[in-house]
Amino acid sequence: MIRLSPPRLITFALSLVLVGLALASLKLKIPVVGPTVVSHRTWFFVGAYAVLALGVLSRRF
Repeated sequence: MIRLSPPRLITFALSLVLVGLALASLKLKIPVVGPTVVSHRTWFFVGAYAVLALGVLSRRF
């Protein structure tokens, strides 16, 4: 049986930042990391979900 735990605040915040960047790139031009986010937007969403899943499945993250 897998024991789930709430993610740490830093893990949750990192996930929110990744999703926020991906969503913001839909409507806004992000100055520094904009081209990278626009070209890899789907991977930012997948990465945010993976970070959050890792935070729930692991006690360290």
